[in-house]
Amino acid sequence: MPTPSVIDPNHYAVVSAMITPAFFLTAASSLLISSNNRLARVVDRMRAEIETLGATEQPQRRLTLETRIAMHRRRSYLVLASVRMLYAAISAFVGTSLGIAVDALLGYKMDLLPTGLAVVGVLLMFAASVCLGQEAKLGLRTLDMELKEQLAKDRIDLSND
Repeated sequence: MPTPSVIDPNHYAVVSAMITPAFFLTAASSLLISSNNRLARVVDRMRAEIETLGATEQPQRRLTLETRIAMHRRRSYLVLASVRMLYAAISAFVGTSLGIAVDALLGYKMDLLPTGLAVVGVLLMFAASVCLGQEAKLGLRTLDMELKEQLAKDRIDLSND
């Protein structure tokens, strides 16, 4: 009678190791969803400002709008850079998972491949987070500028009454 084959426990270790990058994938995906939403909002605000600029004739008001549009443009570039980095990070984490499987199939001769891909993915997420932080800073600066403009306008309106 043949003996039943024994399942190699290393297969479970390999599968477990392949699942680990999924946690990073989840984090990168969440940041990506947030970034895409931020990009859409920035683009919508920039389009509204451009439309207002087209209907504005006052030189000072046009200059203010052009300044805001330039800030929105910078914000959109920062978010776009972060989106690209997050997509690359996701690719690196998928590559990490595949690299673990390939490394196991080749007898653990390519151990630097999955580790290197994981490090690249984490560095890309870090860089994307820095870009998103800069974009948030610019967004607050824009909001502060708009608030100051509105308060100055309200003061002028009150003094004319």
